[in-house]
Amino acid sequence: IFMIDVLSDSDFETFRKLIYDESGITFSATNRSILDSRIKELLHKKNLATPMDYYKIITSDKEEMKIMLDSVTTNLTRFFRNQPHFDAFVYYVIPHVMELKKNSADKTIRIWSAGCSTGEEPFTIAMLMKEICKPPFDFKVTASDISLKSLMVGQQGFYGNNKVDGIPANYLTKYFTQVEGGYQIKKEVMDKVHFDYHNLKNDSGSRNLDVIFCRNVLIYFDEAAQKAVIDRFWNSMAPQSYLFIGHSESLFGMNTKFEFLKTDWACLYQKTLK
Repeated sequence: IFMIDVLSDSDFETFRKLIYDESGITFSATNRSILDSRIKELLHKKNLATPMDYYKIITSDKEEMKIMLDSVTTNLTRFFRNQPHFDAFVYYVIPHVMELKKNSADKTIRIWSAGCSTGEEPFTIAMLMKEICKPPFDFKVTASDISLKSLMVGQQGFYGNNKVDGIPANYLTKYFTQVEGGYQIKKEVMDKVHFDYHNLKNDSGSRNLDVIFCRNVLIYFDEAAQKAVIDRFWNSMAPQSYLFIGHSESLFGMNTKFEFLKTDWACLYQKTLK
């Protein structure tokens, strides 16, 4: 096996710029080693000698580009991650959305889990909605990610025994079937979640969304890319709607139209158009 040199400074710069232009994801000196090791793996898989050989392939093949973007993103997630957000969702956000919709012909609550990784977040949302969303209301959850591998896991709805730790016992019994090696999400929940490949650099085409979850995604973007994403969210949301971002993320100091909202459970952001 031939040894591959790590990315030279100019290789790093070339890939860094390409990834930024394609996805808005930023690599800097601090996380350079991640990019380094991922490119190394890809070269090894393809049996290529230099990073630039690989660069030629991804710049001429859209599918290969998706594979590369998939491999450089980290997909850390779990069911019911950051419980206070879900408490705010159940006890504050959804009651408000229902109140707004009660006199409207449109009784569907639309939720987007952006950067959904392997599906734990959108399935958590769907289970909670099954509990609190009763007729005449209905709901649908769109789950999107830039990682095709992750989306495929989500679409299968199967999770190993080690992945279901955070799920309350009654939810596990009610919404999962225990199978060999793990748990399968039941069809009634699966049917409520639509998985879709989406690059946040582009407009999703969605409109009138009531709630967006985009947690621990903005940290991969620089300020300009963050603002562009947040503005696109604004455009896709209903006049009175809610945005959840990661607890280590903030829109503070960013020129956006969202209002900061502090509930008894967690902080989030609100779009209000009178």
